[in-house]
Amino acid sequence: MNASVWIVNLAVLATVLHADLGYKKIAWIRLARPILLAVAVVPVFAKNIATHGNGLTLETIGLAAGLLLGLLAAALLKVRYDEGRRASFSTGRAPYAALWAVVIGARLLFAYASVHVFPDQLGRWMFTHHITGDALTDALIFLAIGMLVARTAALLAKSTRAHLTHTAAAPTQQYNAA
Repeated sequence: MNASVWIVNLAVLATVLHADLGYKKIAWIRLARPILLAVAVVPVFAKNIATHGNGLTLETIGLAAGLLLGLLAAALLKVRYDEGRRASFSTGRAPYAALWAVVIGARLLFAYASVHVFPDQLGRWMFTHHITGDALTDALIFLAIGMLVARTAALLAKSTRAHLTHTAAAPTQQYNAA
């Protein structure tokens, strides 16, 4: 397993945990950072993206799994509007960090095992199903990117909903106070 696999996985993990653990303001830079990471990673590491056959199917499955895991991760983030600061904030705790650590750890374990534990079996499976090493690599990258994109989109949606809910309730609260 080469260093780029470790770098990408640990960069994704560090970026997400730094952005989301604790009580954090939902700002544009926070939402953009993981997307910028994805934009930087895909052209560098996703080579020869499959456009047909089982390689495309595997890449699509990787992306779909990433999107679902990203939505699960976002469900673990609690979002509320902070009246005093006039902004939406999220709270990420241990279950959120654990989900990301398990997913990234599983990706690293698979990458290691594919070279050191079951390379022959994986090679036969890939040959039988006409899947290239690039397609397998791309599927793992798309899993990570899908997770980042879904987490970010869901966080934006939750933030917008918290803000709109607060805005809709504000006139009623002011009227009742008078």
